[in-house]
Amino acid sequence: MSELQPQPEMRSRSELRVRGGSSAPGLARHGRLRKASPWGTIAKFVAAALAVILVSGASVGAIAFNSIYSKRTVVVLVGETEGPPPQIGAIEGGFNILIVGSDTRGGQYGIGGDVADDSSVLNDVNILLHVSQDQTNAVAISFPRDMVVGIPECPWDDGSGDTKGYSTEPINVALYYGGLPCVVLTVEELTGLPIQFAGMITFDGVVDMSDAIGGVDVCITAPMYDPYTGIDLPTAGTWKLSGFNALAFLRSRHGVGDGSDLTRISSQQVYLSSLVRTLKSQDTLGDVKKLYNLANAAVSSMTLSSSLADVSTMVSIALALKNIPLERVTFVQYPGNTGGDGIYAGKVRPDTATGDEMMALIAADQPFVLAETTDGRGSTIDPNAPVATPDPTAAPVDNTGLPVVEGVKGQTAADYTCSITQVSSGDED
Repeated sequence: MSELQPQPEMRSRSELRVRGGSSAPGLARHGRLRKASPWGTIAKFVAAALAVILVSGASVGAIAFNSIYSKRTVVVLVGETEGPPPQIGAIEGGFNILIVGSDTRGGQYGIGGDVADDSSVLNDVNILLHVSQDQTNAVAISFPRDMVVGIPECPWDDGSGDTKGYSTEPINVALYYGGLPCVVLTVEELTGLPIQFAGMITFDGVVDMSDAIGGVDVCITAPMYDPYTGIDLPTAGTWKLSGFNALAFLRSRHGVGDGSDLTRISSQQVYLSSLVRTLKSQDTLGDVKKLYNLANAAVSSMTLSSSLADVSTMVSIALALKNIPLERVTFVQYPGNTGGDGIYAGKVRPDTATGDEMMALIAADQPFVLAETTDGRGSTIDPNAPVATPDPTAAPVDNTGLPVVEGVKGQTAADYTCSITQVSSGDED
C-alpha cells in the first residue's frame, strides 16, 4: 500500500524499408481498431534495469536463471540475423533498445479494465534507449502515442505472410498491424537509428516489476485523484508507489498536468528518474532476493526480441550501462505539437525540424543539455530535493560547453522533480 513520506531537507531520415509482398486490406482491417486507452509504464529503463539485475544477481545461480528463462516469450525482428551471444563482459560500442508498452487487456486479470474485444492491441508506450559508442551517456526518447508518423510496410501480425502497405497514422497502431517487429521498423524510420534490441511489457508486468523493486518514491505537488485509473493520493508530498498504485499513477492522464498525453509523459519521467536512482542505489543492487524477483517479473512479463533474449547479452548490456552517471542519463520527449487539420486533427504533429536536430546529436553520440528541465506543466523541479552527496570514487560530471537543445521537454535521472497533479473530473479517454 502507498504511504506518505515527509519531504527530505545529422541524422537524415532512414530509407523506407520495403519487404515485398502484397498489401493487406487497409480500411476494413483498420476499422477493427478499438479506441486507445491511455497508460504509462516503467518500461523506459526496464531493459537496462533487467540487465543490471542479471549482472548484480549472478550469485542467484544457474537454477534461478533457468527458472526465469523458461518463461520467455521471444519474437524475431524483421531483418534480424542470428549470431552467437557475446561473451560475458561489457558489450562493445553503442546500441539501441526499444521498449514498448502494450495496452492489451488479454490475460491481465482485469487490470486496466474489462474489454470485450481484447484481440486488438496498441503500442501506447514507445521508448527508445540509445547508449553512446563510448558508453558515457544515454538518452531515452519517449514518443507520444498519438503522434502521426509514417508506418513502413510490415508483415501482418496474423501469420498470413501478407504485408501491409506504407501508411501515415498515429504511431500506436504499429503493434496492431505487425507486432513488435513493426513498431521497431516504425521507430527506425522516424529516428534513423538502427534498433538492435526490443522488448514489450503489459499492465501486469508493470505491477510485478514495481512490486519486485519494492516501490519507487514519487513527489506530487497536490492531491491526485483519477477515477479512471484508480489513483488516489490525498495529499501533496512524496509517496512510495508499488504494484497497482504505480500502474495507476503512470496511466493517469486526467490527474496530471493539463490532462493531455504530452504532460502525462512529463509526469511519467518523474517516476522514471526516481526508478533509475533506486536501481542504482546500493540498497537495490545489494539485495539478491529483490534482484531475482525483479528479473523474474521482467522476463516472465515481457516479449523479447531474440537478440535480447539471452543471459549473456543482458549481462553484457548491464556492464555497459551501470556506470553511466545519472547526469548523463537523459529522458526526452520527441517534440511535437497538438492540433491541426486532416490526419492531425486531435493528434500530435511531429516537429521534425527540432526532432532532426536532436536526433543528429544522438546519432553522433554527442551529449547535450536541455534548455529547460521539465515542461512546467506535467512536472516541475522538487523544491525539497535532497542535496546530492558526491561519490568520491566517481569522476565529476562537467556539462560545461555541451550543446543546448531548445524546444525539447525532459530531464535527467539526476533531477529530482514532482508531478504537477490535480483531482480529475474529466471524461475518460
